[in-house]
Amino acid sequence: MIPLVKPYIAPSEELMPEIEKILYSGYIAEGEAAWKFEEEFQKFIDNPNTLVVQSGTAALHLALLSLNVSTGDEVISTPMTAEPTNTTIAFTGAKVVWGDVDPDTGLLDPKSVREKITDRTKAIMLVHYAGMVCDMDEFNKISEETGIPVIEDTAHCLGGKYNGKVIGANSQYTCFSFQAIKQMTTVDGGAIAFRNPEEVEPARKLRWFGLDKKVSRLQNDITRAGYKYGINNITGIIGQVQLRHAQEVLDKYISNGKFYDEALKGIPGVTLIPYYKNTEPSYWLYTLKVDNRDDFCKIMEDADVLASPLHHRSDTHSVFRESICDLPGMEEWYKNFVHIPCGWWVDEESREKIADVIKRGW
Repeated sequence: MIPLVKPYIAPSEELMPEIEKILYSGYIAEGEAAWKFEEEFQKFIDNPNTLVVQSGTAALHLALLSLNVSTGDEVISTPMTAEPTNTTIAFTGAKVVWGDVDPDTGLLDPKSVREKITDRTKAIMLVHYAGMVCDMDEFNKISEETGIPVIEDTAHCLGGKYNGKVIGANSQYTCFSFQAIKQMTTVDGGAIAFRNPEEVEPARKLRWFGLDKKVSRLQNDITRAGYKYGINNITGIIGQVQLRHAQEVLDKYISNGKFYDEALKGIPGVTLIPYYKNTEPSYWLYTLKVDNRDDFCKIMEDADVLASPLHHRSDTHSVFRESICDLPGMEEWYKNFVHIPCGWWVDEESREKIADVIKRGW
């Protein structure tokens, strides 16, 4: 079976000796290896104002904490995402306000977001779902006109681009995930990139209980309680090694995605997803819309290819019952979108096979 997701792990002869060195070094907590990974990831996304953290969820939480989001506030978000995007908003005490999605792309619709803004809106949380980049031209306009900051959840979109630049410095906050099945994994981990360098130091303290790690604990004074969101040196060294291969791995996702963009054109029952102006997807999952999705998934399974919608729409969870509203775009999108394998493990023979199975119909 060709899987939908699969972690890339650097060769054992390269990775394991580095892990062993750290394990027996006498210092496995956060230290030089973690900080070196942070520096190298900053260079990878071309943003020096970046902190590496324990998870993508921690990154999202730090963004919300940096804005002092709390009870009584509202954050406009998308229902088309993995659960942590919105459960993170919930545990600040703020209300999730659902923006609708563009039924052509499944991505947060800027027109809907404009309609949902109130005097309680503290942030807009958008998601570059499945590696597709949101309509950032429009979201930038909304943020500039209203002063409401944008948080980009780019857990699915490492290597995606806007205006020809790798995503990571456009909005006030950009949050990454290095969780197990992402395009680059450190087993678990994440990062938050800031546009404003003045926000980095306060967030750095929040990352470590509210303590300033540049000063002795005996000299510290916690002024705001923080969290245990730092990474350790094991995660750091895994990150360093994985990052050496990251661009090569991303290039395979992108090559496969562009192949499907051409190979699946004009097939009856298939609707390809348009990409927004000035954006370039990173194709974590290849997403398309199909008629009779259950039948489509069955013929793919019969051909030993996993196809699935994968994510459950967030607005149906009971924890968000107070946020329920009509989302016609989401209703239209959700009934027939599906993902097919697109990652580094899909070689040319496999992608040809996948395209041929789809062309034969279902």
